[in-house]
Amino acid sequence: MSDDRHYEVIVIGTGAGGGTLAHRLAPSGRRVLMLERGGYLPRERDNWDSTEVFVKGKYRAPEFWLDRDGEEFPPEVNYYVGGNTKFYGAALFRLRPQDFGEIRHHGGISPAWPLAYTDLEPYYTEAEALYLVHGRHGEDPTEGHASADYAYPPVSHEPRIQQLSDDLEKQGLHPFHLPIGVRLTQDPHGMAAHGSVCIRCDRVDGFPCLVNGKADAQVVCVDPALRHDNVTLLTGAHVTRLETDPGGRAVTAVVTEFGDGEIVRFSADIVVVACGAVNSAALLLRSANDRHPDGLANGSGVIGRHYMRHNNLAMMAVSKEPNSTTFQKTLALNDWYLGSINGGSDEWDYPMGGVQMLGKSDAEQIRANAPHWAGRISPEMPFDVLAHHAVDFWLCGEDLPQPENRVTLDGDGRIHLALDERNNVEGLKRLRLALQNRLGDLGMHEKHLLHHSIYMHKGMPIGATAHQAGTVRFGTDPASSALDVDCKAHELDNLYVVDTSFFPSIGAVNPSLTAIANALRVGDHVLERLG
Repeated sequence: MSDDRHYEVIVIGTGAGGGTLAHRLAPSGRRVLMLERGGYLPRERDNWDSTEVFVKGKYRAPEFWLDRDGEEFPPEVNYYVGGNTKFYGAALFRLRPQDFGEIRHHGGISPAWPLAYTDLEPYYTEAEALYLVHGRHGEDPTEGHASADYAYPPVSHEPRIQQLSDDLEKQGLHPFHLPIGVRLTQDPHGMAAHGSVCIRCDRVDGFPCLVNGKADAQVVCVDPALRHDNVTLLTGAHVTRLETDPGGRAVTAVVTEFGDGEIVRFSADIVVVACGAVNSAALLLRSANDRHPDGLANGSGVIGRHYMRHNNLAMMAVSKEPNSTTFQKTLALNDWYLGSINGGSDEWDYPMGGVQMLGKSDAEQIRANAPHWAGRISPEMPFDVLAHHAVDFWLCGEDLPQPENRVTLDGDGRIHLALDERNNVEGLKRLRLALQNRLGDLGMHEKHLLHHSIYMHKGMPIGATAHQAGTVRFGTDPASSALDVDCKAHELDNLYVVDTSFFPSIGAVNPSLTAIANALRVGDHVLERLG
């Protein structure tokens, strides 16, 4: 391998895991190569067009995976610098301390992690500052200890959402400011103001940001890392396979195909995989050899298994009063996260999940989804009026790691994703009921809590892969995990995985901040190893 193709560290993928890790390594002077399958996402008016983004899926990867029955579906994946963070809602939650231990759910057991909340807490604090998270610790009674408050104050609620927050408090609940990574100026009262760097904040949730107002991995980590001469980014670089030495103990080549069909082999002292939970597992399975016949680092047989993606519902309520909110994604509620902490009719011994606001619906999104709502809403309320009264919620329940929920490859190398969509759904059903039973007291039409599947690109439920995790789990026992506690493969000396693949459980909050914090942690380990 020529010296110009050898690096000290190769990072495959530039999302929350890979982009953050590269940023951590950049100031060290170590030669780092980032390989990204896609290119830079074009900044154009369609970035903020809901028809193009959600209905037509303009920026979604033009590929299809197969379900357990061999039926094709379009996955919710995007190949761009910054990975899926280009489209995430920038809701950046910590896992609860209990999420790191074993939790009994109605549908089974959520397993313990091999490290504790306290091990990750300092990195959570760093991650929140790095990704410009606006919030206020101490408002949510389920959150763990924070060694420092957010570096940026919470984004203030607009009037209709402030009223919703007040009404929830009157019911004895504990709404809090949703922690969100955006680039905003501050108002004179110290709250993050609307209409500053991010001039169209209603387009933060699920949209790429035309003005780089969202704290995604490209804006926050990749571009700053590239200011260091020792860091290189190659785009249009599809890594198809990892090759090892004859003993199978080290990765010796990262086989990369470029858009013109050219195949190039790169090498590195350390190779880091961060392609997303499905594609990282697929890459390791595709890299099988004589020493690793079932896939690279897969002596335990867990690679591709235990796929998780949250049990989610995007819901739209209809406010009796108009909702003129521009930036709606400012409020969250975790009173039912670990089971009811408020007693009453919601009392249940098992976790249900969390509630947070979604980006504001517009008439085009509602019109595209209207056939699902036929007869459910007043016919005299046109789509633009309905959009003006819409209040949008995201309900998130924990998916449990089942070995049968897995990624496999067929003889042609195509990705198959087996998923039991009934896994641990009772808590989510109860969470929806708890919210729906309160609509009247929250100033909403009581019967109208409507499915809003447009946020899934109108695909099959299995296609909603934005919160994918768990396919290359870490642990202390090589017989039941692929990675050690530092996210290094048990069976290889120089292979790491730092996206959400390493999760042994997923909790019921967005996984991005945990992936970011862990990438900072692993980055420190890699720097120490490199000396």
